[in-house]
Amino acid sequence: MLAGVGFTWYSWLEQGLPINVSSQVLDAVARTLAMDHAERRHLYRLADATPERAGVNTAVVTPELRAVIDNLDPLPAVLVNGRFDVVATNEAHDDMLWQWHSMPCVHKNTLWCHLTEPLAREKLLNYDEEIPYAVARLRADYARHVGEPEWEGDLRRLMSISEEFTELWERHEVAGPETRVRRLSNHDAGELTLIVSELAVAVAPGMRIEVYTPADEDNRERLKLTRGRSRAASGEARELQY
Repeated sequence: MLAGVGFTWYSWLEQGLPINVSSQVLDAVARTLAMDHAERRHLYRLADATPERAGVNTAVVTPELRAVIDNLDPLPAVLVNGRFDVVATNEAHDDMLWQWHSMPCVHKNTLWCHLTEPLAREKLLNYDEEIPYAVARLRADYARHVGEPEWEGDLRRLMSISEEFTELWERHEVAGPETRVRRLSNHDAGELTLIVSELAVAVAPGMRIEVYTPADEDNRERLKLTRGRSRAASGEARELQY
């Protein structure tokens, strides 16, 4: 009753019968059983709700590139590749998004996290504009990686877990880099309107730094309310990447 699922269905789940289990139901069960981060991750893996992804190559993060990302603070910044894998972030980015996930983040990929997070539309307020654009960017970059195992594996797994992604992918839309407006709902700052700009990384082809700039002075002041949150939560189970 606490998890909001029927007795018979829950019995089938415990017995390991071949039923379809949504991430929302798994999250409700995990909350009811007061599972910690490791237990939740184990549950999702057993239910095949979070397919394994190929590891992200972090060798490109040289000390000099790391310093660039860090020195963009107080502007939040994240280094991603063409598949939206999160390679590196600065502290301002971690502070802004430290409480973004309601489930353990095992993907470390911005697109995957949006498509698998039950509350994504409540947290990314212009979701229906930004996610189709992200999928269109993915398809444009995919043209340079057709046949590569990591890319092909990612696409198969995304289509297996997200009907929304499959529908967007089958539109065959493509998009290039452009400055975007992203509206986020933050636990401490409320609604934030941010301008997302991209910086290409010449020493790491295929990588880009996304930088969040407050849309106006009011948003700049409210962004300050997020600071220190990731450090204050150190030692706890935190989900930083989004």
